[in-house]
Amino acid sequence: MTMALTNAFVLLFSCVLAISFCVWGKPATFLDDFQITWSDSHIRQIDGGKAIQLVLDQNSGCGFASKRKYLFGRVSMKIKLIPGDSAGTVTAFYMNSDTDTVRDELDFEFLGNRSGQPYTVQTNIYAHGKGDREQRVNLWFDPSADFHTYTIMWNHHHIVFYVDDVPIRVYKNNEARNIPFPKFQPMGVYSTLWEADDWATRGGLEKIDWSKAPFLASYKDFDIEGCPVPGPASCASNTGNWWEGTTYQALNVMEARRYRWVRINHMIYDYCTDKSRYPVSPPECIAGI
Repeated sequence: MTMALTNAFVLLFSCVLAISFCVWGKPATFLDDFQITWSDSHIRQIDGGKAIQLVLDQNSGCGFASKRKYLFGRVSMKIKLIPGDSAGTVTAFYMNSDTDTVRDELDFEFLGNRSGQPYTVQTNIYAHGKGDREQRVNLWFDPSADFHTYTIMWNHHHIVFYVDDVPIRVYKNNEARNIPFPKFQPMGVYSTLWEADDWATRGGLEKIDWSKAPFLASYKDFDIEGCPVPGPASCASNTGNWWEGTTYQALNVMEARRYRWVRINHMIYDYCTDKSRYPVSPPECIAGI
């Protein structure tokens, strides 16, 4: 038996012993874990499906979704956003329960810009059907120049949005204070590229310049580690899952320092401080996020 096969066997056996269930990480190709949900002519597979490009033009945008839903875990993708003048476009990477009235959803939305302006990432959280929890951060690098890793960590203790290794948002589980937290509904993993020039860039003041089309967003290194549904009923409540471990129940010292740095230097909007929308602060803002 080769060393590679031996290591694979040991890993599989260890997973079975530790938690009776193991989710392999990065799939070999896009189509291993995902399927195209609309406008397949606008999604290009590259390098045998190890990477893809989403295309937006005047005819259509496009999107894809995971083949399964997941309940807790971590999902990440490396994305290179639209270069140049991307005003009016939105590239979204998110998780969604696909249940209308009691939707749970965790959003990354990358808002296009006019050339030379910073790229803005908007995050939002829906819990038990209630959303409108937008926060916006200007990225501190050019996300169209190279790939960067965008991650959603979701466990029983909190939800954390990461850009590379930097946490940009934390939503704590404050159920003890009657604040909803996504916990019961599995969510699929989605991404879309679409036109939203009625709101995406400077509140809709900047419109899409279709002469710059097609607009291209590139993806690679798709990684889903979580409890698939349908799957073992005990997985989501298993405290032995690595993402439920002590290390992942709160930000560590370095993460907390980076988080404060983002909030102080790069946050440009927080619904918690928007008194025109919320004269009385939402309860999760008072409880602390």
